[in-house]
Amino acid sequence: MLYHLLYEWLQPYWFPLNVFRYITVRTALAWFTALFLMLTLGPWLIRRLKEFQIAQYIREEVPAHSGKAGTPTMGGVLIVISIVIPALLWTNLTNRFFWLALFGLLAFAAVGFSDDYLKIARRHSRGQRARAKFGLQLITALAIAAVLLSFRDGLYSTEILFPFFKRVRPDLVIDSLLDGWFLYPLAAAPFLVFVTLVLVGSSNAVNLTDGLDGLAIGCVGIAAGALTALTYVSGHARLADYLDLSKMPQVAELTVFCGAMTGASLGFLWYNAHPAEIFMGDVGSLALGGAIGTVAVIIKQEILLFFIGGIFVIEALSVIVQVASFKLRGRRIFRMAPLHHHFELLGWPESKIIIRFWIVALVFALFSLSTLKLR
Repeated sequence: MLYHLLYEWLQPYWFPLNVFRYITVRTALAWFTALFLMLTLGPWLIRRLKEFQIAQYIREEVPAHSGKAGTPTMGGVLIVISIVIPALLWTNLTNRFFWLALFGLLAFAAVGFSDDYLKIARRHSRGQRARAKFGLQLITALAIAAVLLSFRDGLYSTEILFPFFKRVRPDLVIDSLLDGWFLYPLAAAPFLVFVTLVLVGSSNAVNLTDGLDGLAIGCVGIAAGALTALTYVSGHARLADYLDLSKMPQVAELTVFCGAMTGASLGFLWYNAHPAEIFMGDVGSLALGGAIGTVAVIIKQEILLFFIGGIFVIEALSVIVQVASFKLRGRRIFRMAPLHHHFELLGWPESKIIIRFWIVALVFALFSLSTLKLR
């Protein structure tokens, strides 16, 4: 909104306002706006949540966390607000990819909100049924994939880019089947399945990581920072050509969105750092995971997302391996899954686990950025 007011409407009358045409300037402003909103509204939200007794219910399997029972939850509502407002203020609102990323954030947030609401209403750590929750995530992911397919002619590519392999770019839409309109669903099926797996997997992986004070939001901030750099590079014609990336000028506006996500994550960490004053809840973790996945899919960095969100992948894999091992062998590999609980039961202090996971997340993010030229 401010972008259109200051640059498109007022800039012709005062030349210095031309500075707002630059993505870097608006990204910095979105970052500061998100951080300001979070730090300003955080104390008010914590008080209100306490007044309404909207508190976290702790799993009985984690007795070490019993002291955290009663801590306000659903702080993810403020995270979403702190991303949406700066993004709307500083982004070019005519950009289609921005609205798609915003939809991903809000739709996954709605799924998480319904889950958190049921937990509070039932006064139990279990909220929505797994099948219902997973079904809503699938519908959201398929909707995003379908919209991307509609952008295929000239605006979006359904090819996959692989790190380290410049020439390997398989197209997930089978063009040979596009002769008949009735075969289109079959031709597009690989793309729809792939995007759905990325989005649902990303959303749930962040959700599984959200188990210790500041762990998930710190890793999200690092991943969002990496995506900020990637969206800028992908939308910059010269840099995209130099790094042999898909040239997508339209995705440059997502840099502002990612900047707002980074600022909001840092601001929430102020209150979520150990010992946490507030938890984000599923409304925050599912929304952030969905937003990260949506941006990665839009800028064609789905494979690189496995490195950008390396910690999230490890946490999700630890759960999958644990469940598979117990069902097939009757034995557990970890003392408890996700992985951060395993280290807790080994006797590691919570703060040490969190900081070490942040370090690993930073290494993954830096590695992902280093792969851009190693093709």
